[in-house]
Amino acid sequence: MTLSGYGFSSPPLIVLGAGGHAKVVVALLRALGADVKGVCDPGLVSTSITSWRGLEVLGGDEVLQRLDAGSVALVNGLGQVVGSSRRKDMFLELKARGYQFPSLVHPTAWVDPSVELGEGVQVMAGAVIQPDVTIGEDTIINTGSRIDHDCIIDRHVHVAPGAVLCGAVRVASDVFIGAGSTIIQGLSVGQGAIVGAGVTVIRDLQARRVVVSSPVRIHESKYPIQPKKS
Repeated sequence: MTLSGYGFSSPPLIVLGAGGHAKVVVALLRALGADVKGVCDPGLVSTSITSWRGLEVLGGDEVLQRLDAGSVALVNGLGQVVGSSRRKDMFLELKARGYQFPSLVHPTAWVDPSVELGEGVQVMAGAVIQPDVTIGEDTIINTGSRIDHDCIIDRHVHVAPGAVLCGAVRVASDVFIGAGSTIIQGLSVGQGAIVGAGVTVIRDLQARRVVVSSPVRIHESKYPIQPKKS
């Protein structure tokens, strides 16, 4: 089940979570004209908030215990945070209960027809995915990122805004690829690895390794600040 700019229909949707990533997801759903029933978030319930970004707050996680899994589909609004498996755990738990997660493609993204999207994949605004790419379930292809030909991306991966994967890159599950980073063609990234923001990866990265750029150093300018002219 894929929701894209081509008008695929689905059951009513419920958004899980109400943080920053959920805001972007809701914007994507509205761009698609999707039927969104409401949002589930324990934090909103605890503060007695009944409406969030124009959506009804249906309750916390307990709501999903009462619903028929075949009557709605779910959208994972939890962001993938380094060091936390909460997004992945929720996806797997609710999928095991019979809920479906449609894959989502923003109308301004360009996705070649040969691309294979797993369940719950989210392709955000301005992303480009070239021919013969495979993307595993619950993966985020975030705003303005670029995935070139023949890349294989496994499950529960986050490709952050502006990241670039050149041709035939292989990414294992649970990887975080930071904003503005680049992975050179033909390389592989092992399970659970982290690529820091702005890094250019030029050799294979082993499982659970972290690669970051040199620390930024901030120095006081030797040039005086010129007063503004009136």
